[in-house]
Amino acid sequence: MDNFFQHKARKRFGQNFLVDENIIERIVRAIAPKESDNLVEIGPGQGAITRLLLQRCPSLTAVELDRDLIPMLKFKFRDYPEFNIIEQDALKFDFGTLAGDIRAGGRPLRIVGNLPYNISTPLLFHLLSFRGAVQDMHFMLQKEVVDRLSATPGSKSYGRLSVMVQYHCRVQGLFPVPPQSFRPAPKVESAIVRLVPHTAPPHPAKDEQLLERIVNVAFQQRRKTLRNALKPLYPELDPALLPVDAGRRPETLSVQEFVQLADYCETLTGD
Repeated sequence: MDNFFQHKARKRFGQNFLVDENIIERIVRAIAPKESDNLVEIGPGQGAITRLLLQRCPSLTAVELDRDLIPMLKFKFRDYPEFNIIEQDALKFDFGTLAGDIRAGGRPLRIVGNLPYNISTPLLFHLLSFRGAVQDMHFMLQKEVVDRLSATPGSKSYGRLSVMVQYHCRVQGLFPVPPQSFRPAPKVESAIVRLVPHTAPPHPAKDEQLLERIVNVAFQQRRKTLRNALKPLYPELDPALLPVDAGRRPETLSVQEFVQLADYCETLTGD
């Protein structure tokens, strides 16, 4: 009966369906879901990972944009009455509504998903905005993105995404996933990553919005020195007063050094 539902992967949704059972089982082992978890899956697709997740956590909530997949998912998992599908664009969805007020007994989210590679970076930033309500996140991403998430200062992959995600989360790349694990096979390598939001950032910034703005401006032209990169924001800045060498390139600064830089710049904008 399941074969009644035929669905062709849609390029506009960035769909590549995972079909390798060994990889699926390995992903679920890494997540280690429990029955009591507040588990949320982004983009369940045809339910390859969903099936194993539901066996361990029957109250799973799925967020799916492709309305044509929803009848298939509801039918396939009809024996799980607590399985909840929300037809929404994950980029616009308020994930905080699924957690409630954490301080008043709300349940922190465990978010998983095979994220569409064409929107992975904006989606990661969107999810970070709910970090106070999140226990951990496990995602399938393009391997290049996972490399950027875990990159260290001075490496080619290090950039805005590295700094801001590492500021908010502990990042752990888990294992690669080859293209042949999908149907249709993507033209890129994939990988699984675990993100665990910090209870408090190891190096808290005085103004996190300013930190993000400075990091963004600094990496817009990554080969510039800090002296030149910060000119659009602070044209009168005296480079000699910066807490880091103004002749360095942004790609060489650690997360802690970016925080030091943002904290200094916060004194320039304060009353």
